[in-house]
Amino acid sequence: MPRTTPTLFPSATRQLASLGERLRVARLRRRYSADSVAKRAGIARGTLYRVEEGDAGVSLATYASVLRVLGLHGDLDLVARDDVLGRKLQDLKLPTRKVARRRASASGKISAADASDPVPPAPSSS
Repeated sequence: MPRTTPTLFPSATRQLASLGERLRVARLRRRYSADSVAKRAGIARGTLYRVEEGDAGVSLATYASVLRVLGLHGDLDLVARDDVLGRKLQDLKLPTRKVARRRASASGKISAADASDPVPPAPSSS
């Protein structure tokens, strides 16, 4: 089965290419060979080259493995750490969806069977 590469926006493609280049530079600074990094990360050397190219088809777990081998796995904690947009939306206190209360049964109490049933019982004709 042929491999499919996700379609990304150009900015995301540039970010991945930049990440791959930084990983390659980090490997070279440490004087690690591509073979040794690939072996320690549990991937093929060709996959390491794809990581260093910023290939979008490589899994995030593979990038994380390479970061771990290079001692940079703590940098993953910085991804999406400061969610500026999310905090602004939270601060606006946007209304949340209200859920209708359950109707009580004929006895006036909600039975255990009714409480677990996602669909309220149909009204009985008396």
